[in-house]
Amino acid sequence: MLSQAVSQDLQDQHFTVVGAAGFVGRRLCATLQARGAQVWAPARHGPWPWQLPQGHALGHVMYCAGLTADYLARPFDTVQAHVSHLAQVLQHGLAQGTLQSLVYLSSTRLYDGLGDVLGGGTANEGAILPIDPTNSRHLYDLSKGLGESLCYVAGQGLARVARLACVYEGPQDSDGFLPALLRQVLQARAAGVRRVQVSSSPHFTRDYVHLDDVVDALIRIAVQGQQPVYNVASGANVSNAALFEHLERRWGCAVQPLLDVQPVLPPVVNIARLRTELHWQPRPLLAALDEMLATEQGT
Repeated sequence: MLSQAVSQDLQDQHFTVVGAAGFVGRRLCATLQARGAQVWAPARHGPWPWQLPQGHALGHVMYCAGLTADYLARPFDTVQAHVSHLAQVLQHGLAQGTLQSLVYLSSTRLYDGLGDVLGGGTANEGAILPIDPTNSRHLYDLSKGLGESLCYVAGQGLARVARLACVYEGPQDSDGFLPALLRQVLQARAAGVRRVQVSSSPHFTRDYVHLDDVVDALIRIAVQGQQPVYNVASGANVSNAALFEHLERRWGCAVQPLLDVQPVLPPVVNIARLRTELHWQPRPLLAALDEMLATEQGT
């Protein structure tokens, strides 16, 4: 279900989803098809240049291809997915003349270095990003930044960037700290245990945004967006301490952190552009957790 979704009519609109086998791409395809769109998802290692199915135009291209946790182990694949293949797709789409828009999925992780500068302040889309080529962690940031730059410089006003925060759906997700924690808590509850331990610190904070809200935002950006960059986040950082307290109070399971690291606080991601221009309203994390618990309990 889309959260507070605009009842947009996508009937007969054409979408091409690159990276359709991934976490976001898979749900995006299903949602677009459910809303009447004509969707084509090219195979990951299919022939190039693309041979589109008869009657299908590129239309709105949703570029969801990319690496996350394993980017350091696969640096060449990371650059290929974030930059090289994007360049092919964008150049091909512009040459074909059937490209209506391209939405490139980037990350609010690009703001993490601003925590040192802003002291936990607010980061908007126009922030100057601190990226260091000698920092191996910044391979990801640099490749995403170059992809963004390509959209801006060569996209002819048709390419837009969506910077995503930590995307989650629930305990069934294959990756991520939050889904793993929820699985751990649910398994403990099922076993009649009311306490779990996690190898994390109560001081870590993250901005979590629900998968359905992300998909809704991406469709709005593709069809209605006007700006080159949009932040797709909840707009609120949630500390592990607040998350653990909520799980104990509402889910009945205490969470004991095994670390006490004091990290630099990341900035709060400003989502005013998406809220005001495209009337997008993401759900808060703790409210979403209450919905999950109600579903789990069948209430």
